[in-house]
Amino acid sequence: MNNDLLYQIGLTLVPTIGPVQAKILLQHCDVEEIFHAKKNYLEKIEGIGTGRAAAITNFNNFSAVEKEIKFIEDNHIQPLFITDENYPKRLLNCYDSPTLLYYKGRADLNAPKIVSIIGTRSHTDYAKNVTAQIVKTLTAQNITVVSGLAFGIDAMAHKAALKNNLPTIGVLGHGLHTIYPAEHSKLSNTMLTQNGGLLTEFRSGTKPDKHNFPSRNRIVAGMSDATIVIETDIKGGSMITAELANGYNKDVFAVPGKITDTKSSGCNYLIKTNKAMLLAKPEDLINIMQWADETQSKKTKKQQRELFIELSHDEKIIVNILQKAEATSIDEINLKSGLSYSTVAAAILNLELQNVILSLPGKLYKMA
Repeated sequence: MNNDLLYQIGLTLVPTIGPVQAKILLQHCDVEEIFHAKKNYLEKIEGIGTGRAAAITNFNNFSAVEKEIKFIEDNHIQPLFITDENYPKRLLNCYDSPTLLYYKGRADLNAPKIVSIIGTRSHTDYAKNVTAQIVKTLTAQNITVVSGLAFGIDAMAHKAALKNNLPTIGVLGHGLHTIYPAEHSKLSNTMLTQNGGLLTEFRSGTKPDKHNFPSRNRIVAGMSDATIVIETDIKGGSMITAELANGYNKDVFAVPGKITDTKSSGCNYLIKTNKAMLLAKPEDLINIMQWADETQSKKTKKQQRELFIELSHDEKIIVNILQKAEATSIDEINLKSGLSYSTVAAAILNLELQNVILSLPGKLYKMA
């Protein structure tokens, strides 16, 4: 049995240890060491304390872990721990990023361009047409579409992506043993066969309880470059997702609607309060995200970089990391470089000043 996976799943089952506490613990020791550490050592870690330390040292529910590992193996599921190479890098910048994700599919969770499309379950024909237009426009940029596989806008976004041969990922509020709503079982299967994917932080057997969906929404918001709100009332899951995206310093766009239409009141509110940019036409998103004409731009910038002054040893390390991915978080740079936080910060600043790298929303960096 994979010991790392045993302890990785185990960490998610320890009472009172959530994603934030897991991150704190992993800064002090690796996942297996957490379970072998002495209680007096754990309780001295800031943010852990006596109660959580006791919960870790008393944990013995590895039978549930072994059951989950069997489910993973039987159903060809890919577990993604927060330190794994294939873990969605954009999520690393979220303070409450999931400790462990369960993934089934072939879509790249770290694709160069990812957009979340969300909205009401009870949509209008206007929203249906707008969703189709937006997704069709995204096709030229080969953008991956993320949503929550719910009724309404979510399902329409997934279906439009499939129609336009775009990868699409459904983020679930339950385990991979089922699909909710059940009516979307066929849709989810089509997504899997057409290079899409299904992603969740919930282990098998977890039911689609109401309180799971705000947690699901933070993944939808955090794993994307931008979130588009098509149509929503002033209250609801889409508004929660938009607020979360704002909190993660992500770009948020909203499609305006009639001031008399309650189904667009949430979108209008987001625009009015400067929590979302007005999306008048799909091309606006491409331009604002600076995704237009990238091929020629990259070629020119690559030629320009070759003329730059010689980089320092630390800067070369960071450039080498960034050249292997479209966008990389500051946490991942720190982890992969082996340099101190202050050294990385200084090197990144110098590289930005030399126009070698660019800073993106959400503390992500990429080559200029």
